[in-house]
Amino acid sequence: MTDPSTAGALEAEPPAASVVFGDRTPVARAYVAHLREFGELLGLIGPQELPRLWTRHVVNSALLAPLLPDGAHVADVGSGAGLPGLVLAIARPDTRLTLIEPMERRTEWLAAERDRLGLDNVTVLRGRAQEVRLDEPADVVTARAVSALKTLIPITRGLVRPGGTLLFLKGERVHDEVAAAEKEIRRARLADVEVLTLGADLGPEVTRVFRATVN
Repeated sequence: MTDPSTAGALEAEPPAASVVFGDRTPVARAYVAHLREFGELLGLIGPQELPRLWTRHVVNSALLAPLLPDGAHVADVGSGAGLPGLVLAIARPDTRLTLIEPMERRTEWLAAERDRLGLDNVTVLRGRAQEVRLDEPADVVTARAVSALKTLIPITRGLVRPGGTLLFLKGERVHDEVAAAEKEIRRARLADVEVLTLGADLGPEVTRVFRATVN
């Protein structure tokens, strides 16, 4: 267990948290506390992330929640510490999240955290995206900090149903990634390709999302 006296200072909960989580804010608060306690020890986050854990990671991930259809089955690729998968499960209890993660210690964390938080809408699968077989195709596939679009699109395309959506949290160079992935976008028959900028009204950091429909 991480000693609070030696670890970095945890960012204070920002006003944006209650905006994006609403009445689910206490669950999000518990999740952040668990990341604070176990994240560095388990190699899920670095100590330098604690001063920006809420804004850079948790609120950032939660901004995807309104983009999910009601009752959607969402496959989150490379879930790691639960960003955005566990965050979305907290914010949208009406959806079903399948968290896909290849590393054993991370899948153990995800399953334990699901149980601690009482998230009965979460399933955890150990494996690589291109190897996992879902019981049914997802309505939405999400990913955060996994790989560039030209790599990410081919390995996630097979997880989503026709007419479903890819939603990938990306960085400042997302438009460069889109340009570099033109061939993969055509090959995957993606339509309605766009880059969304979310959260500009909630704080200094915005969230950039690549969104596309799978035909």
